[in-house]
Amino acid sequence: MAKAKTQFICQNCGTVHSRWAGKCDGCGEWNTIVEEDPMGGIGSGPGKVPKKGRTVALTALSGEIEEAPRIPTGISELDRATGGGFVRGSAVLIGGDPGIGKSTLLMQAAAALSRKGHRVIYVSGEEAVAQVRLRAQRLNAADTEVLLAAETNVEDILATISEGKRPDLVIIDSIQTLWSDTADSAPGTVTQVRTGVQAMIRFAKQTGATMVLVGHVTKDGQIAGPRVVEHMVDAVLYFEGDRGHHYRILRTVKNRFGPTDEIGVFEMSDKGLREVANPSELFLGERNEKAPGAAVFAGMEGTRPILVEVQALVAPTSLGTARRAVVGWDSARLSMILAVLEAHCGVRLGSHDVYLNIAGGYRITEPAADLAVASALVSSLAGLALPADCVYFGEVSLSGAVRTVAHTAQRLKEAEKLGFSAAVLPTASAELPKGSSGRWSEVASLPELVARIAGSKLRERQGNDDG
Repeated sequence: MAKAKTQFICQNCGTVHSRWAGKCDGCGEWNTIVEEDPMGGIGSGPGKVPKKGRTVALTALSGEIEEAPRIPTGISELDRATGGGFVRGSAVLIGGDPGIGKSTLLMQAAAALSRKGHRVIYVSGEEAVAQVRLRAQRLNAADTEVLLAAETNVEDILATISEGKRPDLVIIDSIQTLWSDTADSAPGTVTQVRTGVQAMIRFAKQTGATMVLVGHVTKDGQIAGPRVVEHMVDAVLYFEGDRGHHYRILRTVKNRFGPTDEIGVFEMSDKGLREVANPSELFLGERNEKAPGAAVFAGMEGTRPILVEVQALVAPTSLGTARRAVVGWDSARLSMILAVLEAHCGVRLGSHDVYLNIAGGYRITEPAADLAVASALVSSLAGLALPADCVYFGEVSLSGAVRTVAHTAQRLKEAEKLGFSAAVLPTASAELPKGSSGRWSEVASLPELVARIAGSKLRERQGNDDG
């Protein structure tokens, strides 16, 4: 008789090991490897004989294309992030830090859909029914017909939501609390999470109901559990925000039925989440126009242009090694910009501490912010405030050249709408808005930009001397 095979799976990242070890090779965590039976997992069963497959019809690439049927929630920022609303029969995974507002957002969405006549079921695995009712009263959602349950067993949840009329939206809060009788491991482990999510996705595909799953995040900001869960669902949304600020950002990182890198901006209040129609005004609300080391960056989030202030502080260091501190941007990218400034522009920052901050707790991911960061650094070092009506965007290469970026017209139109009449952008940028009254200053290299800032500093000193 053949010996039964076993495998060892890390409960933190899902890496499969041939034998038990104290430390996982995949994520580096200790004491997370658990022995599991591969015959009892997903896609197999004990003692099952593989059956003969059936023939599947093959079709051509050409043919009629049907648009995915959507359920708009009426919350415009949520609909923007999802691509126009929830798609029927899809599975959406929403992750975020504890207390960031995931349950608040979903309760508001459930109430909005219920008021439109949709059947909505909210299943809570972390809170009791009374706690969810208290939140609903605070959000003015208690008068809706949202159906509520507090359960963690997968089979019981499926039996409950399968009864009666098909639900339009099912919210599971959260997937880490689900457990199934078919898996022997504890709730929250890789096997249980994978089994529960697959069962919920299967129900969504078979019935056409939209399934929204809430997921916890790790200390690194990633959704906890195996990465395969993100591959199984149709859309992955991250709910981000800094607890020191009122705003929250719903960021789309995966969407099979819409654009990715789209964001929805909300503001947290005692009555729940309020939509922010113009995020640029929010991020520029407390701007000091006369302070050196501040540059306004015209960025893009999906199809939405956003203006945000980049703040830099360069000060002589009293330590043996200069300090570099970054909030809201990539620290490796900052090191590259500092190296280019020193190698090609003659800006010596080795004996200075450098602090970089993106105002409002916002996080920038696109390389188009290079030019704004470099301008803020040079401005802080020179002690000269940049023009208050100017925005900056462009990618800086290692040779010091400024490379063009996409969506130039949208960035400039957003800047003009908010009262900015000037912009510094890469040379030969395409899609410049026609009929615009703005002053566009094109730069081909970073040394050229540094020379302009230094020249304005010299002119300012000459003006003071003449006065």
